Amino acid sequence: MKHAYVFPGQGSQFPGMGKNLYETSEKAKSLFEKANDILGFRISDIMFEGTEEQLKQTNVTQPAVFLHSVIAFLCLEDAKPEMVAGHSLGEFSALVANKVLSFEDALKLVAIRANAMQKACELNPSTMAAVLGLEDAKVEEICASITDEVVVAANYNCPGQLVISGSIKGIDVACEKMKAAGAKRALVLPVGGAFHSPLMAPAQEELQKAIESTTFSTPICPVYQNVVAKAVTEAAEIKQNLISQLTGAVRWTQSVQAMVADGAGRFTEVGPGKVLQGLVGKIDKTVTADGVN
Repeated sequence: MKHAYVFPGQGSQFPGMGKNLYETSEKAKSLFEKANDILGFRISDIMFEGTEEQLKQTNVTQPAVFLHSVIAFLCLEDAKPEMVAGHSLGEFSALVANKVLSFEDALKLVAIRANAMQKACELNPSTMAAVLGLEDAKVEEICASITDEVVVAANYNCPGQLVISGSIKGIDVACEKMKAAGAKRALVLPVGGAFHSPLMAPAQEELQKAIESTTFSTPICPVYQNVVAKAVTEAAEIKQNLISQLTGAVRWTQSVQAMVADGAGRFTEVGPGKVLQGLVGKIDKTVTADGVN
């Protein structure tokens, strides 16, 4: 039975996140201070004392979730990952855990990614919606039927729970069609833009330049990347998949299934919240899921 470590993405943030780590571990404290220096502002103050509203801004949320996850992981004394995965942004945390990226380089990339995504959102007002209770194939079929607007399946979270992404009009039309096709719910989400869709192409260009000039090392264990949902161990391939991820789908259901097929029996979510533990339980009831925060 292999031990998989998984890392959450945007949406897991909460006021006070990471504060306990800072106050109880000298190692954590020094990493938070290093992060403040790298980012050029005291993100730790926003994480520990900021409001929900402040934490919701993409350029704060992404580095905050990354820092909480990675610092919690680096403070574990007995962590020996045999496979890793991260949900969207969490993929950067996973790549620190399996030693592909250094803490510093990953944080710089996350900051660039967050700012580029923020700009892309402002360029193309767009959104996302959660669709509950429909088969994946039906959701894909409805998205494909809307040809005059951008609408795609963006997050395959667990069976019967997909998130779609696209233009505001496209998502409105898609939600009506999903309900008509029998979806239990089709609910527009309070997000800043159409993540994991072609509308993120401007951000992808900026991130690609940064990723291509960053050193990626050989991993100590496979990473199951969002866009391919299978084990990846080559640094060059990891880079390419990380670039593709901004406009490609997060295949979380398929990633977890692939990890289980490859021997994962225990999943540990590291970072804020318990979202991934819940999703893992819905994807496969034979494995155990726990968390560290």
